[in-house]
Amino acid sequence: MQLFWRVIGGLTLAGLGLALPRLYMVLRYQPHIHAVADVPPTRVAIVFGAGLRRDGRPAAVLYDRVLTAVELYRAGKVKKLLFSGDNRFEYYNEPGAMRAVALELGVPDSDIVLDYAGRRTYDSCYRARAIFGVTEATLVTQAFHLPRALFLCEALGLSATGVAADRREYRRSSLIFWNLREVLATVAAVWDVVVARPTPVLGEPVPIQ
Repeated sequence: MQLFWRVIGGLTLAGLGLALPRLYMVLRYQPHIHAVADVPPTRVAIVFGAGLRRDGRPAAVLYDRVLTAVELYRAGKVKKLLFSGDNRFEYYNEPGAMRAVALELGVPDSDIVLDYAGRRTYDSCYRARAIFGVTEATLVTQAFHLPRALFLCEALGLSATGVAADRREYRRSSLIFWNLREVLATVAAVWDVVVARPTPVLGEPVPIQ
C-alpha cells in the first residue's frame, strides 16, 4: 500500500511538472491576446498551418485562421499575410491552401507571402525572423495555441501580439484533445528554446517588403 501511494504521488508530481509551464504561459500571455478591433497595428500577420481536408482545402480550424487574418487585413490592422505551414509532400500544401482562400476573399496576391517550411510553430516563428525579416507581428491562431506561439516568438526575438481565431463552436472532444496536446507541446517548446535550440530548414533571406 505504501508503494501504491508513492506511485500516485510520483505521478501527481509529474503531472504538475508538465502542467505548470502551460499554466504559466496562459497567464503570462493572456494580456497580449486581443480582438480584431483592438489589436495594435503591425505590418505582418503570421498565420500558422493547422491541417487540410482530403480535397486539399483548409480544415475548419485553419479556415478560421485565414478568415481572421483577412479580417485583420480589411480592417487595416496588417499589411501583409504570412501563411506558414507544411509542404513536405507533393499533395499536402498548407500555405498554398491558405493562399487560395485569401485570394477568394479578395486579398491581393501581392500582399500574401508563403512559408512552405513552417512544419512546427517553432519553425514558423524562427523562419519569420530569419528568412522573412519580421521583427514585429500579429499571430493568428486559436486561443489554445496562442500562448505557446507568443512564447516562441518572444524567445526567438520577434515581438508579437495575438488574435484568437475561434470563430465557431468546435467539437468538445477536439478542444479537450488540443488542450491536452498543448501541455506536452509547451514543455517541448521550453526545451527547444532553452536547451536544444534546433535550426529549422532555412534558405536565402526573402525580407517582406
